[in-house]
Amino acid sequence: MGGVSSAKGISGAAAGVNLPVLRSHNTALVLDLLRTAGPEGISRLEVAERIGLTPQAVSKITARLRAEGLAAEAGRRASTGGKPRTVLRLVPEAGHAVGVHLDRDALRAVLVDLTGAVVAERGASLDLGAGKTAVVEGVVREVSALVEERGTLLGVGVGLPGPLDHAKGVLHRVTGFPEWDGFPLREALERGLGVPVVVDKDTNAAALGLAVGGAGESFAYLHFGAGLGGGLVLGGVVHRGARTGAGEFGHQVVQLDGPVCECGNRGCVEALCLAAVGRGDFEEAARVLGTGAANLVALLDIDVVLLGGRTVAARPEGFVRGTAAVLEERGWRVGEEPVPVRVAPGGGREVAEGAAQLLLAPLFGRGEG
Repeated sequence: MGGVSSAKGISGAAAGVNLPVLRSHNTALVLDLLRTAGPEGISRLEVAERIGLTPQAVSKITARLRAEGLAAEAGRRASTGGKPRTVLRLVPEAGHAVGVHLDRDALRAVLVDLTGAVVAERGASLDLGAGKTAVVEGVVREVSALVEERGTLLGVGVGLPGPLDHAKGVLHRVTGFPEWDGFPLREALERGLGVPVVVDKDTNAAALGLAVGGAGESFAYLHFGAGLGGGLVLGGVVHRGARTGAGEFGHQVVQLDGPVCECGNRGCVEALCLAAVGRGDFEEAARVLGTGAANLVALLDIDVVLLGGRTVAARPEGFVRGTAAVLEERGWRVGEEPVPVRVAPGGGREVAEGAAQLLLAPLFGRGEG
């Protein structure tokens, strides 16, 4: 494995671990075992037994990880025979990633270590309608302030409203902000920040973070903030679709003669929910949200629905209760147990923390970057 780059990136932070080598399959498996073992660590023999590699192969991988500063000894453990085994652990502070939640009217950024633990956080008002230059400069400014003198930076993940092309890092007609159509956000931020950048929909980022955190193999994350969107995890993997456009939950039509949505259709779940919130009718908003969620459950047979976003956070019990009531009614109609509805863990940081996982998860073989 090559050494950590000594190039200076954002505000003095050393930029760039050798990502192509770290992303080798076997290295990812070893790193993930070190991560899940925690500070108590795990022996090389245990690693070899769990992932089916020879002890010699594991020794070579862990030697490279130690040379990079990513792994360190965590003491010795008694053996069933022979000399005590050396135990290795992940070094959380050996690398960091930034996750940015770029909402329609605000920005939240978190700095996380290799375990995903948040070590610093910033927030600011930032209007997507202020123009491309102002928004890009705002992201660069806030991220630079966040990571100053924090050491090795793997890169920056950005979650924002879609639709967008995750693979190319190019925005499409972001609902309510059509002027962003075709803008290469990833390229612009990489120029400004000097580190790798990954761009994804806010709901996909959150879903990835929740999946890495153990939320389940099959679930929907529904984010109700300034708008409404969804992220899907199927078989433990974020489902983005062939054109990375899956999860436009808010723009399913549930009322043919309903109000016009900013996407151009009538009667979208998002338009109806926002209209209900505007009237102060949160029970109706929860019922509409539940209707959309029930359609999703019937279509994909998911195991759990997780709710997030600042509108939900303002009345979590009401939204969970109202959404669950619709799912329960639909479930009993077909003779099935209702799918549970819960508030997503994360305390409002699920998109930002998930955006950081766009960089971290692939290193541990836990997701696609």
